[in-house]
Amino acid sequence: MSNLLDLAGIGAGPFNLAVAALMRDKSLSHRFFEAKAEFSWHPGLMLPGAMMQTSYLKDLVTPVDPSNPCSFLMYLVENKRFYDFLHAEQRTVTRREFADYLSWAARRLDSIQMNSRVQSVVDNGEYFELDVHGPNGREQVHTKNLCVAAGKKPNIPECSRSLLSDNCFHALEIALRNPDVSGKRVAVIGGGQTGAEVVINLLNKHWGRPQKVTWVSRRSNYLPLDETPFTNDWFTPEYVDVFRQLSPQRREEVIAEQKLASDGISPDTLKELYQLFYRLVHLEKNSECVSLMPNRELVGMSHRCDYQLQLENRLLGSADGTEWIDADIVILCTGLCEALPPCMAPLQEQIARDREGRLLLDDAFAAKLSGDESGRRLYFLGTGRSSHGIAEPQLSLSAWRAAQVVNDLHGSAEYDNQQTSNFMKWITPQAEQVAVA
Repeated sequence: MSNLLDLAGIGAGPFNLAVAALMRDKSLSHRFFEAKAEFSWHPGLMLPGAMMQTSYLKDLVTPVDPSNPCSFLMYLVENKRFYDFLHAEQRTVTRREFADYLSWAARRLDSIQMNSRVQSVVDNGEYFELDVHGPNGREQVHTKNLCVAAGKKPNIPECSRSLLSDNCFHALEIALRNPDVSGKRVAVIGGGQTGAEVVINLLNKHWGRPQKVTWVSRRSNYLPLDETPFTNDWFTPEYVDVFRQLSPQRREEVIAEQKLASDGISPDTLKELYQLFYRLVHLEKNSECVSLMPNRELVGMSHRCDYQLQLENRLLGSADGTEWIDADIVILCTGLCEALPPCMAPLQEQIARDREGRLLLDDAFAAKLSGDESGRRLYFLGTGRSSHGIAEPQLSLSAWRAAQVVNDLHGSAEYDNQQTSNFMKWITPQAEQVAVA
């Protein structure tokens, strides 16, 4: 078949962009299909001053191919801002600038096909058939291998799902909705980085002057992201290799132990928040404008004229810990969850999973199709937290992850992706043999 691709990609977010950038000069034929008409990366979270929690050097390509023309440094040079950026002495960059970098990279890659929605994927035993609806109509695309990186969906608490509306919504939409909160009681649910950024913008009157902001978090406090040097060693190829050797039960325990390494609030953001609260309470004498409620879980919700939120105070326990708050607007900062795109439905039953229904991925992020002996590869990026650890859904290892895919496709080390040694001896050779056994 003359038009058979070596690789097709579903989605053109950061993870598949990294694959496309590393394949741009390679011999294998490839195309990546993105449903959106133009590139955007979480536009609803582009809040004023929102910063990345990952170094700009951990971009699409630099850790494995620093001379690649899709690097962040090349973006700075091409946009005539290298020296200004250098003199600004920024440890991280704004989310808005990193999104602009990703958009710039997408425009440089001819393999990215925007405004092209993959409606379905069918396995014919020898290759995958993609039904693509693009700018020029419907197209049947055939590919030997497939790379799925279509992003995640908002995690909506069960008690809130039937109440979603213009006044009850996920934070992923907030910058697009631009809500008017003037004179309103606003409840922010979720104590992570997004919740913190939403609270800052509410109290800074970005969407009007709210009557009151109530910030609810399940955590025992508003806890910091652990971004210290030794913790960052969890976000290295070497550690992923060690994590892969652990038993499934031990992996889940480790992921729980490491939660704040990837899901806390940046220390600078916490400091900004505390200084903001100090100013409001002590200098502006407005102690009623904000209420901080850690240790609470949203367990129920109803709506009449306003929203009634039932909270369980985890510090007190369920026996006597029920509390209620009222709100005019509810903003759910409750994170994202993994979900395969609808187009993959025809393959759902063929994809190997563990007892919990999670994808079973190999070292190169490929899943196994039941009964398939063809040697085709079906890659899933951003969905392997249980198989590859806390770094897998993060941007930190985007380039390394993409290089794993590219090397696997070629069957050779197109990129030197060997784990680099660090100061940590995570596991001794003797223990490694036991773990593998």
